[in-house]
Amino acid sequence: MVKVEVNNINLNYHSLKGETPALKDVSFSVEEGEFISIVGPSGCGKSTLLNIIAGLIAPSSGEVYIDGEKTLSSLTIGYMFQRDHLFEWLTVWENVTLGLKIQHKLSSEKTDKAVELLSNYNLIEFKNHYPRELSGGMRQKVALIRTLALGPNVLLLDEPFSALDFLTRLNVGDEIHEIIKKENKTVIMVTHDISEAISMSDRILVLSQRPAKIIKDTSILFPSDYNSPLKRREAPEFRKYFDIIWKELNKNGK
Repeated sequence: MVKVEVNNINLNYHSLKGETPALKDVSFSVEEGEFISIVGPSGCGKSTLLNIIAGLIAPSSGEVYIDGEKTLSSLTIGYMFQRDHLFEWLTVWENVTLGLKIQHKLSSEKTDKAVELLSNYNLIEFKNHYPRELSGGMRQKVALIRTLALGPNVLLLDEPFSALDFLTRLNVGDEIHEIIKKENKTVIMVTHDISEAISMSDRILVLSQRPAKIIKDTSILFPSDYNSPLKRREAPEFRKYFDIIWKELNKNGK
């Protein structure tokens, strides 16, 4: 079942010097429960595309649908940014439930779900701690749980691990991938890290230089025993996929 449809998205920036095309005829779909990553040259418009999908930026032309509905009227999207954006003066619990309060959705059912998420992912004992008392990886997990507590059907991840050191990034990527798969969420992630994209994704879309368009759509398949991002990095197929994506990016001026 198709969860997200991106149809013929174009975006042009306007200035005193004229019109500058940023995205050109971008189209793709995402199946329910699928995890796709978008990679491309720096500044090509990856995050801009996510913002269009989220309904934060209106495209010059084209449309985006979630479950057959335009995203501008949809409340089913969760967005995780590069930074965790936790409020330092609020406890973990207060951060996790803040979105529910803002949307007037803090029901007993939603509260129970938030407790379940914190318990399932080993953060319940920290519910009364403040963000400054947590590691970077724990903070990012709290940010994800805050997003999941709202009950989104689709998650948009914009370089969600880029603020972490390499070792933490590997471990947290593994944990967050497990959470997302257990919660059966549909994910679109933007990353500049090819290895990260390969290890976490079911598919990778490669964007060209501006004006960005999709130049490669690659399915990522691993044997069933390579069932986590860390394990996938050890698979023989990993290098094959890395070479495919790397060559495509270099060919288009990464």
